[in-house]
Amino acid sequence: MSKLIIKKKIKPFIKTLSIEGDKSLSIRWALLASQAIGKSYAKNLLRSEDVLQTLDCLKKLGTKIKKNGETYEIYGSGLNGFKFKNNIILNAGNSGTLGRLLLGLLTHTQKKIKLIGDKSLSKRDFLRVTKPLEKFGATFKTNSGKLPIVVKGTKNPTPIKYYEAKGSAQCKSAIMLAALNTNGQTIIKAKKSRNHTELLFKYLKLPIKISKKKKYDLIKIRGGKKIKSFNYNIPTDISSCAFFIVLTALNNNSELKIKNVNINPTRTGIIKILSMMGIKLNIKNIKNYKGEKIADIHVKSARSIKPINCPSELNSAAIDEFLIIFLVAARANGISYFKNLSELNKKESPRLEWGSKILNLMGIKTLTTKDSIKIYGNPNLNVNKKITIKNYLKDHRVFMTSVIAGLVFGGEWVIHDKDSIKTSFPLFLEKIIEIQKNNWNQKNFSVW
Repeated sequence: MSKLIIKKKIKPFIKTLSIEGDKSLSIRWALLASQAIGKSYAKNLLRSEDVLQTLDCLKKLGTKIKKNGETYEIYGSGLNGFKFKNNIILNAGNSGTLGRLLLGLLTHTQKKIKLIGDKSLSKRDFLRVTKPLEKFGATFKTNSGKLPIVVKGTKNPTPIKYYEAKGSAQCKSAIMLAALNTNGQTIIKAKKSRNHTELLFKYLKLPIKISKKKKYDLIKIRGGKKIKSFNYNIPTDISSCAFFIVLTALNNNSELKIKNVNINPTRTGIIKILSMMGIKLNIKNIKNYKGEKIADIHVKSARSIKPINCPSELNSAAIDEFLIIFLVAARANGISYFKNLSELNKKESPRLEWGSKILNLMGIKTLTTKDSIKIYGNPNLNVNKKITIKNYLKDHRVFMTSVIAGLVFGGEWVIHDKDSIKTSFPLFLEKIIEIQKNNWNQKNFSVW
C-alpha cells in the first residue's frame, strides 16, 4: 500500500475551504431514499468508499440508482420494496453505519442475506443491533456477535420497547428503520447520541414523537406510513472539518473559513471542547436546512492552549474527533484528562490506544486506562525525529491525525496505508495541498 512522507512543517496560511458532504447524512439519505416511493436526488453526496458501498448494497437489493453529473438519483420502491434473489451477499466494507443500519432495513425480508465487511469491521460488535432487531422477529446467525452475519427477516415485524444504553446512534437508528415496517408503535429509551435519523424522520413527516429528558430521549415511532421521495443537498461534514480546524489553530499566523458545515448540536462536541481549551471559533451565517443547523466556521491560530478536564457528557458529541482533540492537548500548558471513552476502542481501530501511541512517539507523556487518558501537554513541543505510523487497521482517522501532527509539530513522518482515507474523506490530501497552494514546496509532502 502507498505511504505518505512528511518532512517539514506547514507554513502560515489564510484560506477558505469547501469540503464534501457529511458521511452520516449521505448514508442515511441513501437508505431512506431506497424506502421512499419515486425518485429522490442528492447533491454534494460524499463520494467515499463507505457511501459508494452503501449505493452498491442498495443496487444488489434491487434499487435503481443513477448518477447525473454531480447529482445522485435513487428510485425507491417503498417500504420493504427490495427485490433480490435468495442468499445474496452484501459487503459493508469498513462502514459500521452502513452495516448496522442496513440490518434494520432487512428485518422484513423473507430471503436470507449474508452481510460481510472488511478486516476492521469484522472485529466490531454487532450484538448491539442484532439483539434488539431479534425482538422484531428477525433471525441472525453471527460469528460470536461479529461479521459475517446471515439475516432472515420476518413477515410480520412486531413493534418493540427497547432501552439503548450505549449512546450508539447506529443502534438507535437501526431500531428506528426496523420500526418503519411494523404495524404499531415502537418505543426507544435512548441514551443521548447523534440525532440525524430523528431529524430526517421529522422532515419526512413520519409518525415520530420525541420527549427529551436530561440523560435520555424517549422516541416513539408508528410504522407503516409511506415515505415520499425527497431531495437533499448534503451539508459539509464537521468530522472532516475538524482536522483543518485543528491544523489552523495549532499553526502560527493562520486563518481558515469553512462554508456550509453541519453544526447539529449532537455533533459539535469538538467546538465546545476546543473553545474550553482557548481556541476561538466564530460560527457565522447560521441557518436551518431540513432540520439540520448549518453555518460557516471561522478559526484563527491559538495564542495559547489551556488544559482541560473534559466533561464526559460531551463524549458522544465528539466521539469521532477525540484523536485530533488529543493533538490539541499535546500543545496545552498542563495536564488534560479525558474519561469514559471505552467506545473509542470499539471503532475502526482501538483509537484510545492509538491516540496515546501517537503522542508517545512525539515525546508526549500519557497515562491511559481502558477508558481514560491523561495527556501531559508541552506548549514548546517540537519533534526532531523520524516517526513511522503503520499497522493501525487502516483507520482513516489515525492516518489523518498523523498527517496533522507531522505538519504542525515537525519531524519526518512516514505514514503507511494512505488509501485508508478513501473510506471517509478521499479528498483530504488534496485539501491539504490546496491550503498551501503557491506557498509550499510539495517535495516536502510525498506519496509513495
